[in-house]
Amino acid sequence: MPPPRARYFNTTGPCDPQRHYMLPPTPRLPEARTLIELDRYFVLHAPRQTGKTTILDTLASELTAEGDIAALSFSCERAKTAGDDIAAAETILLDSLREAADLSGWPDELLPPDPWPRNPVRTQLGKALSAWCRRCPRRVVLFLDEIDALQGDSLISILNQLRHGHNARPKGLPFPGSVVLCGLRDLREYKVASGGDPARFSPASPFNIISDSLRLGDFTADQIAELYDQHSQATGQEFTKDAVDRVFELTQGQPWLVNALAHEITFKMGVTGTIGDGQVEDAKERLIRARATHLDALVARLHEPRVKQVIEPIVAGTSPGLDADFDEAASYVHDLGLIRGTRDLEIANPIYREVLLRVLGDRTERFVRADPHSFVLPDGRFDLPRLLQEFVVFWREHAEVLINQEGYHEAACHIILMAFLHRLVNGGGHLDREYAAGTKRLDVLVRWPYPGPDGERLIQREAMELKVWRTNGDDPTPDGLAQLDRYLDRLTLSTGALVIFDRRPEAPPWKERGAFEQATTPSGRQVTVLRV
Repeated sequence: MPPPRARYFNTTGPCDPQRHYMLPPTPRLPEARTLIELDRYFVLHAPRQTGKTTILDTLASELTAEGDIAALSFSCERAKTAGDDIAAAETILLDSLREAADLSGWPDELLPPDPWPRNPVRTQLGKALSAWCRRCPRRVVLFLDEIDALQGDSLISILNQLRHGHNARPKGLPFPGSVVLCGLRDLREYKVASGGDPARFSPASPFNIISDSLRLGDFTADQIAELYDQHSQATGQEFTKDAVDRVFELTQGQPWLVNALAHEITFKMGVTGTIGDGQVEDAKERLIRARATHLDALVARLHEPRVKQVIEPIVAGTSPGLDADFDEAASYVHDLGLIRGTRDLEIANPIYREVLLRVLGDRTERFVRADPHSFVLPDGRFDLPRLLQEFVVFWREHAEVLINQEGYHEAACHIILMAFLHRLVNGGGHLDREYAAGTKRLDVLVRWPYPGPDGERLIQREAMELKVWRTNGDDPTPDGLAQLDRYLDRLTLSTGALVIFDRRPEAPPWKERGAFEQATTPSGRQVTVLRV
């Protein structure tokens, strides 16, 4: 017998317990078994690469092994090419179902009929499932993974056939006892896509048979520790508590990010000793710079109208829309995993938060010509006052053009300054950014390591508050000073900077902007105010 293969942290495709460190899948979704036992049809949704396929495969295997159910999971992904061609979509789905059954290792009596019975278009899937259930001695349970691949008329037809079979079961039609639709989208998205009203269960909707929608959650801090401990048990290499806490802080438990950080540290970076929060920070930077496939897939959506509608007020700190269209957009962006929830509009985790601003600031960064090393003082500290002076020069020269070109027009000022900072700080230090819809500000913390008098590693911290003076609005300076005060309180810092962007028509000409002044916060701190 060959020796067992070494396991590793998985960042591509479903998990395999023989090859990957992984948490037990089905306890992450305890409600699923209950709904299956009740013969329910339901939706399982979550952002990409959170473990949906792994859970479906595991649940199907467990249910089938118990002896009363034939549970099969198959992917609808290939049906994307069919578009509105219903016949092609039905054929592809039945071929995919057949392939999954052939690979299952089931005895012949559980397998679907071969060949499938021939039936008219728009009935093929439903008739085929009935034929299978008629010959199978067990109750059939079906998991349709990547259901998002179906589009237009094909989606409507498939949902209609599932609805017809579901409703005909009490009249004696053999049909799957439970069907699970799995993908990115929540139930309301399927109802909209299939022509129904997302606000209620109309009899005219081809998918009014669904009353349950489960969302697969992210890992808790304890689950991250449990996952990482599998690596420690296998190799002897430990993650410190500070490392685990930092991973949770950066990822908020997003499963792909949790695995990707660990894979970066243990495999790509080749760290051999105990893993601390410093290595986690390095791994985060490497992931963001490399723009791994998962991150690229998210940022590619930034200019979709529905995504921009939600992300722009978050970055700009402005109030979100109050209409139904915004609610729909927020639900969609939440389903993508970009925001935490649909009420408190915040980016889902600090890594996504940083990636979004870096991507949006790519165009600006190409205009920044200053040498980052020129901002390092002789004692190793970072010269933030000089950086702000250089930003004024940059702003006068480039801001008007960049603002007019920026797709996220309302957030353009924040994006430009963030790009300038990133270009000049991130070579030797770190930027932490906090922003959310309705806050009317963006908080920035520069963390810069430098050597102390005895050679020890110290961290310089510089805080800034960004505000925008908009048309018909009051001067934001009083609010900005109060907000900066609270931010400095939280950071235990004695001073900071308030940057105010003037977007009013009566603002001074571009070439005249960039006035510095000193101000006092409500608690008595002396801070710098820059008006541009």
